[in-house]
Amino acid sequence: MNSFKSFNLYSNTLRALDGMGIAIPTPIQVQAIPPLLQGRDVIAQARTGSGKTLAFGIPLVEAIDFNCTGVQALVLTPTRELATQIGEVLTRLGQTARIETGLVFGGRSVASQEKLLKAGVDIVVGAPGRVLDLINRGVLKTDAIRFLVLDEADEMLDRGFAPDVERILTRLPKKRQTALFSATVPAWVPQMARRHLIDPVQVQVDTRPIDRPAIEHVALTVPESQRFDALRHLLDTRPGGSALVFGRTKHGVKKLGRRLADLGYPVAALQGNLSQNARDRVMADFRTGKTQIMLATNVAARGLDVDSVALVVNYELPESAELLTHRIGRTGRMGREGRAVTVLTESDIERFRQFEKQLGFSIPRSKLQLTPKVA
Repeated sequence: MNSFKSFNLYSNTLRALDGMGIAIPTPIQVQAIPPLLQGRDVIAQARTGSGKTLAFGIPLVEAIDFNCTGVQALVLTPTRELATQIGEVLTRLGQTARIETGLVFGGRSVASQEKLLKAGVDIVVGAPGRVLDLINRGVLKTDAIRFLVLDEADEMLDRGFAPDVERILTRLPKKRQTALFSATVPAWVPQMARRHLIDPVQVQVDTRPIDRPAIEHVALTVPESQRFDALRHLLDTRPGGSALVFGRTKHGVKKLGRRLADLGYPVAALQGNLSQNARDRVMADFRTGKTQIMLATNVAARGLDVDSVALVVNYELPESAELLTHRIGRTGRMGREGRAVTVLTESDIERFRQFEKQLGFSIPRSKLQLTPKVA
């Protein structure tokens, strides 16, 4: 299938896609859109960067009933940044049909979000905590919701949102269509799906190693005293495009950012202590290339779609092999080549071997001996 016209979409949707410069559906879109257009529930697994947002976004806007008032579709996602990204796509997708999308999540005024909902929107995209709060306040009415999307479902449940998600699901009409999208599908995701989805169609795309993007991932072993110098070397020799550097803690990322900035590197840090406006600015500058290097905690490891990331550096190991996979997935987007480097010191080796066992494959090692740089 080489055209969205094959899906028999409304002319408004086709015009919106044309305006977005999108002409050819990706594999996940080819497989997920038809059953969703037929009204089926879907569990879809595909790597991030494969076009999942449009895979559920197109059927979602197609399902909007212009004779109905109230919120008709709800998209739940684990992070503010991902909610913002999805909201931008749905806004563009629905603009020719005047379909209104509203964002609700923590870090912004509840009052402004209440005002937004009272003014009227067709689609709500939000994080579970704030969505549940607004439902409990009676501001977010759920009686007209006919389309539910759980995006990055495994991450939502992993991050402790499971109770909120379950409570939201009990407040929604039983007669609805549900789509569950995720990069990985642990055993408890289907368990949850059995309770809340009806005879779902299973879709899997790009889940085999042969399907994965061309990402060169190496583990660089260095003495602990040279970890920072190794990072500087990687940034100094990085290919064209942006670089994303992952640390483990908010404090560590902030401190690393100051250290690099003092040396003249064009960096910004994305971590949970920033205000929502500050986080939005960091992401906007990184997307446009104004900031070439972004430092982040795991908040940026899931779902964020920045096509220009040419290099991912794991300056510190994450807590799990799954998080390592999602960090690396920030490069090599939409078929592009990418490079990922995990910096290891002696204290990291054993945990990294455990990650390799869990992943089922070995990651090539490389050694880098450096003469410490003078700051």
